[in-house]
Amino acid sequence: MSSIRERLAQDVAAIRRALDLEQDEARSEVQSLLQTVLVVNRAYLLAHPERVLTEQELSRYQTLLQRRLQGEPLAYILGEREFFGLNFKVTPATLIPRPDTELLVELALARISSPSCRVLDLGTGSGAIALSIAHSRPEVGVMAVDASAEALSVAQENAKCLKILNARFLLSDWFSALVGQNFDLIVSNPPYIAEDDRHLAQGDLRFEPASALASGLDGLDDIRRIINEAGAHLAAGGWLMLEHGFDQAAQVRELLRGAGFKNVRSDKDLAGIERVSGGQLHEGHSSFGGCI
Repeated sequence: MSSIRERLAQDVAAIRRALDLEQDEARSEVQSLLQTVLVVNRAYLLAHPERVLTEQELSRYQTLLQRRLQGEPLAYILGEREFFGLNFKVTPATLIPRPDTELLVELALARISSPSCRVLDLGTGSGAIALSIAHSRPEVGVMAVDASAEALSVAQENAKCLKILNARFLLSDWFSALVGQNFDLIVSNPPYIAEDDRHLAQGDLRFEPASALASGLDGLDDIRRIINEAGAHLAAGGWLMLEHGFDQAAQVRELLRGAGFKNVRSDKDLAGIERVSGGQLHEGHSSFGGCI
């Protein structure tokens, strides 16, 4: 049998070697696996390093550990990932929420100035963006769409678990099922990786849905479509805000300006990378509701 102390001593090193992680990150991952199997918090692990795993616990733990050693993302193994202070269910049908995307949520929240603001999240996946906005602003209506019925089901389950009542969900290939509907704020973290990018065959990306990652030869096919079609679904003065790749900001700004958006800008993430770009639709439409 093995104790918590023994598992940490042995398996942190194994994960470091297999996945080329830093010591602290590898230790955190082993602790997460142990927490899942033992159904305890991290404080328990620290307080009871001598605790011996039962045969059943050890068997389940080793199964999870082998999945991780083979490169499967920890979020899929655990079935959850924290984002914007909330815990989201994730599955291989959804993109894994990442800290960089929290910038898009923060910028979106800064654009909401009235309860009448109508928000649309395109390609919602697990619902991380839409539900983070809805949770922070419960008086605002949020529409979340995705072309994957399986992903949309995960988002709806997350809304139920988080007790979020001001979000609606719709199966839609971008704007296709939104004919005649207008919004004051549209946000999206669309696919933006070039389809021949070598990173798609590395790390966590190997396990995530390709449809949520790659978009044409330059990675901008879906962003072009969203920008070109957004004007028909934005109220005058409304904002479109898009997450994109680390080297795509200038191209996205050019696309926004070419589609007639004004006040076009890009914002940097914590690493100083221009991660989100957006623009504002021209004034003059009476349906404008409540975004800055």
